[in-house]
Amino acid sequence: MSASLLAQTEKITPPSIEYSSLSPLLIVFVVALIGVLVDAFAQREARRVIQPVLAAGGFIAAFVAVAVLHGRHALLAANAVAIDAPALFMQGTILVFALLSVLLVAERQLDSAGGAIVASAAITPGPKGSTAARTSADMQTEAYPLMVFSVTGMMLFVASNNLLVMFVALEILSLPLYLLAGLARRRRLLSQEAAMKYFLLGAFSSAFFLYGLAFAYGYAGSVELGKIATAVGTTGRTDAYLYLAVGLIAVGLFFKIGAVPFHSWTPDVYQGSPTPVTAFMAAGTKVAAFGAILRVFYIAFGPLRWDWRPVLWTVAILTMVVGAVLALTQRDIKRMLAYSAIAHAGFLLVGLAGTNTDGLRGAMFYLVTYGFTTIAAFAVISLVRTSDGEASDLSQWRGLGRTSPLLAGVFSFLLMALAGIPLTSGFTGKFAVFQAAIEGDATPLVVVALVCSAIAAFFYVRVIVLMFFSEPLADGPVVITRPTLTFATAGIGTLATLVLGVAPQPLLDLANTAASSGFVR
Repeated sequence: MSASLLAQTEKITPPSIEYSSLSPLLIVFVVALIGVLVDAFAQREARRVIQPVLAAGGFIAAFVAVAVLHGRHALLAANAVAIDAPALFMQGTILVFALLSVLLVAERQLDSAGGAIVASAAITPGPKGSTAARTSADMQTEAYPLMVFSVTGMMLFVASNNLLVMFVALEILSLPLYLLAGLARRRRLLSQEAAMKYFLLGAFSSAFFLYGLAFAYGYAGSVELGKIATAVGTTGRTDAYLYLAVGLIAVGLFFKIGAVPFHSWTPDVYQGSPTPVTAFMAAGTKVAAFGAILRVFYIAFGPLRWDWRPVLWTVAILTMVVGAVLALTQRDIKRMLAYSAIAHAGFLLVGLAGTNTDGLRGAMFYLVTYGFTTIAAFAVISLVRTSDGEASDLSQWRGLGRTSPLLAGVFSFLLMALAGIPLTSGFTGKFAVFQAAIEGDATPLVVVALVCSAIAAFFYVRVIVLMFFSEPLADGPVVITRPTLTFATAGIGTLATLVLGVAPQPLLDLANTAASSGFVR
């Protein structure tokens, strides 16, 4: 018996790992580990300087590694990780958005020169604790390695060719975000409530994903995406397992993008989280989640497209309608943008419904345009403040166009981009996904999307009217003019929104090249 076991052991060979092809992932992961060591051993003042520089440098180095890997097309680490054009495109996008988010987190000219992140997450909420947390010039520097760990998960999420690896990436992505959501300097109870809701609902959705993974393995005998696709339609298999796998995995993935009816966490978490973290989630998480959705549905469940397309249509319509309609009723600016994000998730699902190469291209382009615009919008929100912190209520934005016309003009432009007005990146992004849906015989879905876009334009225009055509309040908000990093982030996002609206062709060509190369199987 022992000889037999020894013979079997000798046949096991470890997988060959091409570290150079995995270098973007490895760079970010090593930077995260170094960040933990810095926070453990460096002096407090040194941590405040080292951590943002380390995180930003890691993201830049990883982006260079992604660029070097351009054209690589291979399955690595025992076929668990895919390096192909769509994966590299989305990894580069995630790194750019993460870099901009680090600039927002590193801003120290807001909230008593301490930034948006609380001085200590262990401070008990209440009069004394809240005052100490609000007035301290320190910050919880663990936020930086947490962000880097989350980016590691995002990058692995979009490149996973194995459902089990994808689940691990989902947890690496999500767990740091649960903690980051509870680190707001002001409104501590609201921030902690957001973190708890996000954690509970996120764990619930992860369980759905894991259960679906088990059914996929029970059906195909493998968790590799290509082998699942190969097993579809073969005789001697229980199709019920396959359909349960599709449904349960879709629940876990739809939760991450905030699709209806799995959207209930989105407004609460967007409102309660520190604004830089909200910007990071709104841009980075959406790219990562859609990258995984596209890979799973185009590869593993591609042969079933005629079965899951009707369900996708239903989810897309519900997501667009609920996001657009409920945004009309919001009085908090961050909650309004949360429901806007839900509506945009529906627009992206319209592109996926095309189930063609144009849909993949349009979705990737849309993710880039939406990410730049939404990060810039949240950067502007963090600059408009009252004595109690950010001017979150819409009534506090009255007359901002008269007191701070430049900032109000920038925010108006970003809102018009989110609405999809021509000569902005939002218009080009919507045109790309709608065209893909029409070519994929999903024209009725595009009609619904156009109606929802018109509804969404109303609540964006409402804010513009409030800023420029209303008298400013006597105790109205004050625009902070010193935060260089926040201004730089808002400027980069706004410039990208303008350029991608006026001259989108270079990015469209890049997205088209990535989509035409396709997923490695």
